[in-house]
Amino acid sequence: MPSYIVETYVPRAHSRDVDAARCRACAAAEILAGEGAEIRYVRSTHLPDDETCFHLVEAASHADVDELCRRADLGRVRIVAAVET
Repeated sequence: MPSYIVETYVPRAHSRDVDAARCRACAAAEILAGEGAEIRYVRSTHLPDDETCFHLVEAASHADVDELCRRADLGRVRIVAAVET
């Protein structure tokens, strides 16, 4: 299954919200999978000094990842295909 990185902006003042965003994204992935989408939330990496959080998602399509982001209310995101080596 292809991998995607979801990049989100997290201002330092909202760093405490990263775990809540991860939980919402995990829940959205589970719901989408239950609806038949091939999708799995893998992990997040928060870079507080860069005010950025990366969510790694495995999914059959970019559209499924976009829907996960919408349902998880991640705000403005950048979704890019990723290659694990």
